[in-house]
Amino acid sequence: MAGMAQDNLTRAEAHDRAAIVSDVRYEITLDLTRDDLFPSETAIRFRCSEPGAATFVDFTGAVLAAELNGRPLGEGTVTEHRIRLSDLEAENELRVSATALDRRTGKGFTRFHDPVDGEVYVHTDLEPFDAHRAFPCFDQPDIKGVFDFTVLAPPGWEVVSNSPAEAQVAEADASRWSFLPTPPIPSYITAVVAGPFHVARDRHGDIPLRIYCRRSLAEHLDAEELFEITKQGFTFFERIFEYGYPFAKYDQIFVPEYTAGAMENAGCVTFNETRYIFRSKVTDAARERRAGTITHEMAHMWFGDLVTMRWWDDLWLNESFASYMGDLALAEGTRFTEAWTTFANLEKTWAYMQDQLPTTHPISADVPDTESIHLNFDGITYAKGASVLKQLVSWVGKDRFLAGTSNYFRRHEFASAELADFLRALEEVSGRDLGAWSKEWLETAGVNTLRPETEEEAGRIRSLAILQEAPPEHPTLRSHRIAVGLYDASGEGLVRRRRVELDVVGARTDVPELAGERVPDLLLLNDDDLSYAKIRFDPRSMETVRERLGGITASLARALCWTAAWDMTRDAEIPAREYLDLVLRHAEGESEITVLQTLLRQAQAAIDVYGAPDRRDASLARLAEEAGAALRRAAPGSDRQLAWARAFISAATTEGQLATVQDLLDGAAAIEGLTVDTDLRWHIVTALASAGAASDALIDLELERDPTDQGQRYAAAARAARPTPEGKDEAWRTAVEDTSVALAMVEDVMEGFQQPGQRELLEPFAERYFADLPRVWSDREFVYALEFDQRLYPRYVVGPSTVGLTDRYLARDDVPPPLRRLLLEGRDGVLRAMRARQADSAAP
Repeated sequence: MAGMAQDNLTRAEAHDRAAIVSDVRYEITLDLTRDDLFPSETAIRFRCSEPGAATFVDFTGAVLAAELNGRPLGEGTVTEHRIRLSDLEAENELRVSATALDRRTGKGFTRFHDPVDGEVYVHTDLEPFDAHRAFPCFDQPDIKGVFDFTVLAPPGWEVVSNSPAEAQVAEADASRWSFLPTPPIPSYITAVVAGPFHVARDRHGDIPLRIYCRRSLAEHLDAEELFEITKQGFTFFERIFEYGYPFAKYDQIFVPEYTAGAMENAGCVTFNETRYIFRSKVTDAARERRAGTITHEMAHMWFGDLVTMRWWDDLWLNESFASYMGDLALAEGTRFTEAWTTFANLEKTWAYMQDQLPTTHPISADVPDTESIHLNFDGITYAKGASVLKQLVSWVGKDRFLAGTSNYFRRHEFASAELADFLRALEEVSGRDLGAWSKEWLETAGVNTLRPETEEEAGRIRSLAILQEAPPEHPTLRSHRIAVGLYDASGEGLVRRRRVELDVVGARTDVPELAGERVPDLLLLNDDDLSYAKIRFDPRSMETVRERLGGITASLARALCWTAAWDMTRDAEIPAREYLDLVLRHAEGESEITVLQTLLRQAQAAIDVYGAPDRRDASLARLAEEAGAALRRAAPGSDRQLAWARAFISAATTEGQLATVQDLLDGAAAIEGLTVDTDLRWHIVTALASAGAASDALIDLELERDPTDQGQRYAAAARAARPTPEGKDEAWRTAVEDTSVALAMVEDVMEGFQQPGQRELLEPFAERYFADLPRVWSDREFVYALEFDQRLYPRYVVGPSTVGLTDRYLARDDVPPPLRRLLLEGRDGVLRAMRARQADSAAP
């Protein structure tokens, strides 16, 4: 399995290279007129602090010619991924003629042919260590350079890069686009995007704004809303950062076959068009998610692009800051004022799940090489880090936090910095020593659990203590700043009567402030979600949650209770059927659409993953029945109606329910206000396919209606979902053997393949999965291998056999560290499901 390790850069190598290389300037000419290759001419000028030293430039592709300081590079200096340089001078110039490939993984160059109109589009995606797949460069974050791009493109194309276009000159069969030099930026945030795009234009003060999408998607581009969020984001960030936008323009481009969500290329942000251009009706939850992605990437223009981490150890700070600031901008600068409720319900749930895996790691992770980066784009780096930053803001004070951030930007503008530099800027303005905070929160792993311990007397609280627990493998007890809320039932619902805020330190913290208070119906720890910790309830409060959760008037408090209940389900502290009961009893009254959609997804997961298998069909039928009733009660055309419709379709199990689903597709059944549009039709087709109720002809007919690239991916996923040995074999061959298929398509096939109700069909593929792992890791791209490992791990073959297969593979001495981590996580998921199923089976 050594093949995958060749294209890797270690932290030590990067440190040594950065010590001698500086003042880098690139002149790069890219030829996008070819159908098969991406030729380039690159000149790199740089200084070397140690004349006579040796170093290297990263490049994956074919080097046609290379010379250093006028000398052709000799045989053996060009390897598969590096161009080795020796006998450097104080001032150097490297010239390279090369070609790169589109490897269909979404990394480096991607060339896409639109099946609707035949048009061709090209884009780059270069994070974290993929710029050298497009052109030769020093591909590490702390060697910033000035990039001077020239691009040859077919006539009629739009070409976009980090800086504004300086000139566009027509040549014989192409247009030559010249772009102004960038400020000093790292290679991973450079970008070139080209094609016959549809363009919308606007301005925010002196900042030109443009939004691009494919022509065939132009009718679905809601540019007005996108510009509104963008302008609101700029207004918010420029005010709180007290530092103007650092680049010359701001373009947002929606690109195809994108395997990430978005990328913060300086002045040229790329977005996953499948996620964020809405071809069909979506709920406001999807619009909030898109708005959050816009503000997240915008925050990166300062934190990440203006000031860049020195190495990927600080990836967490880069992403956590953008996540925290993105949600702050939503809550305080846009119409999405309940963004922190969404954060508590989605992001923190993700963090808690990740932090309970055996592979959890400190927020400030050890990243020894670029291969390790990929595994740290996780719930610790994004969600736990953002949660801890939110707590840090409370600790030092919001105004001082923002003042320190502003000073940090000015001190390190267009340079690189480390966590210590950021904390130092906060210490200077706040007067707090953050060393202990950093050790406690950033350098240890695991999540604490807070439980109330109460004694009552005559209907009053005689004493209240907060007990803090830590898992044995991560025993740190942390200092938490939390609030405790007392909630009482009233005619309006459950309303907070009193709130106290305090520090929780050590295993036990008494709360004397609440002694003598009337016993509340609900005692809520970590009210207002100030800290990062799992919470539990006293018996009276747990009964209130069961009976009155939907009556809590504050959306954030409700979200905290929902999150705790879901975590208790996953921990087998309550049976899965109790969580299902909780959702069916209270979800219909949930006001926040993001929370409602999350609850409905989790209710089905409680059945499919954590519930007793012998009750699965009956539980699904019950969920479908209740969802169908709520669907008919929902306001016509509302977001809630669409959410309940999708839940009903997903859970439909009985012959009558599936017939109703088919009638929705055919138009034989109509529900006032519910439009069965393109994406909902595909949701129906996939659900029917999974249930064995969709023929090849039905899938083909739907593909005729929607012959787009997205339609083709939907169709492939539906075929993979069919409960037949032939369908599973075909999907496996596509995912494992067909190297001509783009990774974006393979991802959908893999997801379609994994269906929770098809254990008997999936069981033989558990052994095939482990048999194919060595070949995947030796023959396929690293990013593909990661997707294969995660998406096709036999997570629905819950039982000792899967654990045994995993343990036998882990016993090998040739398992790469990234693969070992993913297998441990898959194994943990199976064990967790086994425990939860046992608890559900044992429940009366």
